[in-house]
Amino acid sequence: MVNSANSNDVTMQKIVSLAKRRGFVFPGSEIYGGLANTYDMGPLGVEMLRNITSSWWKRFVHDREDMFGLDTSILMSPKVWEASGHTKSFTDALIDCKSCKNRTRADHLIEDSLPNEKVEGKSMEELAKIISENKLKCPNCGEFNWTEPRKFNLLFETHIGIIEESQSLAYLRGEIAQGMFVNFRNVLETMRPKLPFGIAQSGKAFRNEITLGNFIFRTLEFNLAEFEYFFHPTADNWEKHFEYWKKEMLSWIKSLGIDESKLRWRTHTDEERAHYSTRTEDLDFEFPGGFKEMLGLAYRTDFDLKNHMEKSDVDLRYTDPQSGEKFIPHVVEPTFGINRVLLALLVNGYVEEKERVVLKLSPDVAPYRVAVFPLVRNKDEITTKAREVFEMLKREFNVAWDDRGNIGKRYLSQDEIGTPYCVTIDYDTLQDNTVTVRDRDTMEQRRVAVGELNSFFKP
Repeated sequence: MVNSANSNDVTMQKIVSLAKRRGFVFPGSEIYGGLANTYDMGPLGVEMLRNITSSWWKRFVHDREDMFGLDTSILMSPKVWEASGHTKSFTDALIDCKSCKNRTRADHLIEDSLPNEKVEGKSMEELAKIISENKLKCPNCGEFNWTEPRKFNLLFETHIGIIEESQSLAYLRGEIAQGMFVNFRNVLETMRPKLPFGIAQSGKAFRNEITLGNFIFRTLEFNLAEFEYFFHPTADNWEKHFEYWKKEMLSWIKSLGIDESKLRWRTHTDEERAHYSTRTEDLDFEFPGGFKEMLGLAYRTDFDLKNHMEKSDVDLRYTDPQSGEKFIPHVVEPTFGINRVLLALLVNGYVEEKERVVLKLSPDVAPYRVAVFPLVRNKDEITTKAREVFEMLKREFNVAWDDRGNIGKRYLSQDEIGTPYCVTIDYDTLQDNTVTVRDRDTMEQRRVAVGELNSFFKP
């Protein structure tokens, strides 16, 4: 477990500043004034994102025998989204300011203005009543002059085709689950899995939602990782699978270094639950400003396979190899918001100490596991030896090279980006082939033989 300061002491402004200053996250299209709710991963952010996704893939795919991976297309037939119910039910409640034309989500306006008001699962009428009774003003112009809340579909529309007159409507995927459902039969025919089993993937999803902006917590495009875990609808107990995956999800997120005291499970109300779900729970993290969802777990029954089977007229039933029984499996779906996990790790690890800012990231998710320093940069013997150590460690880990300024400043620089260990090659190294290894969290230093470094830094 990585120890950190209480997240209530960490403001989002500090995280945003660190992320931009040190190359974790950049505003999207910044040189053109930006594009609202879009962000680019910088050199350190992309490494951290890859580490999180790789950890997820290893834990839930490679380390299991009952999980099969896919990488499905962002563009799919619009019939997929009609069958899944997203063209009708994938909506938010939007309101417009009549005075300045500012558009926002009704629930976000309430949450921002009345932090203690519970809005999960509220109907359009209930949201309108809260806004009216509290006379919530437009954050843009300060007027109380709203339209009534109305439904707005979150799917991004696009068109396929070269000639405008013959273009066909399509959607950017609003979730990555449907690619796994429509490939269900392909997996059955090629891999011959036995129930229970899962189909997993990670990748981009897109939602055309209006947000008040909260850094990378809610954006127009984002990274998801999830799997559909299929089982017999009557011979198997869905609640057993649901509770099992709750434990596995919590175990994984804790393994990344998230403080368990900042986590809580929350059950969706009947009104809040998605149209495909019978039961949904979120694993919330205490971000600056309060607990917000990071992971989700839903029991989707046979909703998706049944609807795709009816709309496509393709048999998506599973055949029991022993009894020959044919049926549509039910499914439990764990979903992981990878961007939100990254943000939670930054918040969880951010610590301000007397003379430094340090990101206490787990070595498994930190952008660099090790940084290598030559004590001085103008002595060929030392820089040559440091390069040898650097190249040796690079074969096993992601390693940073830093020869700028004095050693103290280099340590502080690596502390701020979360590098767990720093290796310094000095004059003693030339004599006894040992180096100084400094621990980020304790700042303690010890001499380690060069030949032992790889095993020293391994998990």
